[in-house]
Amino acid sequence: MGCTGGDWGLASSSSSSKDSRQHDCVTAINNFFSRARLDYYTKPQGLEKDPKLPPKLAGPLHKIIMSTNLHPVKMVLLVRENPMLAQLDALERCRHVTELICEKCVKQQEMNEVLAMKMHYISCVLQKCAIFTKDRQDKLDGLIKSLLQGREGDGFPVYQEKFIRECIRKFPYCDATLLQQLVRSIAPVEIGSDPTALSVLTQAITGQVGFVDVEFCTTCGEKGAEKRCSICKLVIYCDQACQKLHWFTHKKVCKKLQQERERHEMESAKRIERPQTVDETKEILTVEETTKALKDISVEPAPVTSTSELSSDTLTCPTTLTFSTD
Repeated sequence: MGCTGGDWGLASSSSSSKDSRQHDCVTAINNFFSRARLDYYTKPQGLEKDPKLPPKLAGPLHKIIMSTNLHPVKMVLLVRENPMLAQLDALERCRHVTELICEKCVKQQEMNEVLAMKMHYISCVLQKCAIFTKDRQDKLDGLIKSLLQGREGDGFPVYQEKFIRECIRKFPYCDATLLQQLVRSIAPVEIGSDPTALSVLTQAITGQVGFVDVEFCTTCGEKGAEKRCSICKLVIYCDQACQKLHWFTHKKVCKKLQQERERHEMESAKRIERPQTVDETKEILTVEETTKALKDISVEPAPVTSTSELSSDTLTCPTTLTFSTD
């Protein structure tokens, strides 16, 4: 398997840094959704005989709602890890409830566009889970593979990008300011370029921005990933489980990425060495030239001459020289 059998390299991570911790706290507060608000749907309302959401599904669904990681693969993994939630009927019920919450967020007196967009996005993911569960023999495993499948050449997950863009496009409230901002940010970007739809959506909903010294798992987008592919040393994972999920597509570009990284490192090393050599030479020449010039300068007092006898090539005493700061 190559990469899957290699040693893990460690990537630097500053998830314990003060700024990162503070930002995590703010993100958690901004994305808080009380369990009581969800439990409302676990009780029959009005003339209903049955609740919209079975009580046993409230916990698993609340876990997804509270997640600040909007990577679709992570959400599908959260669905897959709970057998009750991974059933077709359960997925449909949860999807319906998230749509109702989305509608409520928009129509309430103080519209909450951010929460509405998040609920809409979750409902889209749950709907896609339901479709694969119903129509595909490989069910959620097939969905995870589709979301991770990289294109030839660079391994970019095109299906994942198109899926997230489609989720945003389907937001039913076209006059929402947040939707217009997302569209303006994403529409001009060619698929495969930055920013990705996921990064734009994540920043809009959670407020998270990428810290330069914090890595994210290539498979599930979890923050603080530390384990690199032992061959290309470019893709990063949470653990070996995420690496195994991604290997089916990464193995097609791993060697190419390794070659690109090595070429880039060689070019960078040459760029670093070249200026140092030039600078050192310049410094030596400057010292030699200065020493020679000082030897040519007479330290004897210059004879007093009248102002009229001064010419343009008269050597002025160094102590009276002034330098322009322009």
